[in-house]
Amino acid sequence: MLDSYYHDKAQRQHFVRGLFNQTAHHYDRINTIFALGSGSWYRAQCLRRAGLRPGMRVLDVAIGTGLVAREAVAICGSPDDVIGLDLSEAMLAEARRSLPIPLIQGVADALPLADSCVDLITMGYALRHVGDLTATFREFRRVLRPGGTVLVMEIGRPKRPVTRHLMNAYLGMVVPAVSRLSGGGEEGRTLMRYYWETIDQCVEPEIITTAMAAAGLGQVRCDTDYDLFKNYTGRRQSDPVA
Repeated sequence: MLDSYYHDKAQRQHFVRGLFNQTAHHYDRINTIFALGSGSWYRAQCLRRAGLRPGMRVLDVAIGTGLVAREAVAICGSPDDVIGLDLSEAMLAEARRSLPIPLIQGVADALPLADSCVDLITMGYALRHVGDLTATFREFRRVLRPGGTVLVMEIGRPKRPVTRHLMNAYLGMVVPAVSRLSGGGEEGRTLMRYYWETIDQCVEPEIITTAMAAAGLGQVRCDTDYDLFKNYTGRRQSDPVA
């Protein structure tokens, strides 16, 4: 918990929903500043590495404005194959502007979907906002078809001191200031300051992979790119024959 923002799970959900509702209209511009324009290419690469291909059914949890879902639609070839879910109604409204896909308001640890209905579940840079990792991954496993894959893209605390100091300066000071000046206002500055603090305080990768395994996912792994980006993957194993 980040005590300067909230003190329990209910307060966290209320704060996160409000923050993203306030910044949804500016989110893509703020994200472009943060990612220096490289986000689209990297998201598509992660999806392909996870095995996404045409004909697969995808659930994008915490869809936001649709940054991951857009790449998923491009790879799948049909908007009918991608479903988006988010807690923030304002984020869903922004996603609806550019994505003709089914959109659902909901939370990650209580997915309003049927059992065994999707082939790939994605979550892009939102796991830090989840209160109960194991409950969330159990829900992911429930809605996955046997053999389906979970892909969680996240940003973790850099191991190298030089990278950590650079990211602290960039995400902790530069990006919040630029976000505010570029039209995001005080809410945009708060979003990016909170973004960095959740990265800096994020649980270690071993805790996340342990929660995935405890939820019943197999072949769990964490791959790191550039000492910063973490890609967590796991699969729902085929159910045993009775």
